[in-house]
Amino acid sequence: MKDLIESGRSDASTAGTARSKGVTDDSRRQDRISSAERWSQAGGNRDFDSFYAENRDQIARALSLSLRNPDLGAEAADEAFVRACQRWPEVATFTNPQGWVYRVGMNWARSWLRRTRREREKRPLIVKEEMAEDPIVDVDLERAMATLTPGHRTVVVARFFMGWSIQETAEALGLRPGTVKSRLSRALKQLAGELEDSSSGMEVSKPKEDFDES
Repeated sequence: MKDLIESGRSDASTAGTARSKGVTDDSRRQDRISSAERWSQAGGNRDFDSFYAENRDQIARALSLSLRNPDLGAEAADEAFVRACQRWPEVATFTNPQGWVYRVGMNWARSWLRRTRREREKRPLIVKEEMAEDPIVDVDLERAMATLTPGHRTVVVARFFMGWSIQETAEALGLRPGTVKSRLSRALKQLAGELEDSSSGMEVSKPKEDFDES
């Protein structure tokens, strides 16, 4: 599974400059400007600057994988880090501040998508054309991850891409550890089946500790 997620890291990094799917350029620019302005106003300190430098890219890639949209993932990460900066004295005391930032980013992205759903639905043909132009390193991995439900995909990304423990994943996503294990088990079985049907030759390993009863 680690090999699988390593490929995912490469996919998300390569696609990091891809255009957003089904969203107008003007609204994208407005969101970026708004985020940048709040970032400037928020200020910061050395501890936060270090936290941002060490974690921003990884969290942005994780959000990109979970959302299947590199541009939206990057913007969600920036929004989440702005909020982390504003609440840094509190966030710095969390057991898993990275998990908090990831969860804030996911919540922001979902809200943003709900607000723009009607606009996106008006551009199905444009979406397909843009997706065809995206640089994808591993088509099989992209296709396999796309078959997962959003809930299962976020658990896989958090556990294997971010490297969080079962407990950390549960806390970051607001789930029970047993739910995380159950979703992981189902997701990995589905990924294994999808990849066996492909020509990639990749195998999905299942860490025993993820499925032992706690």
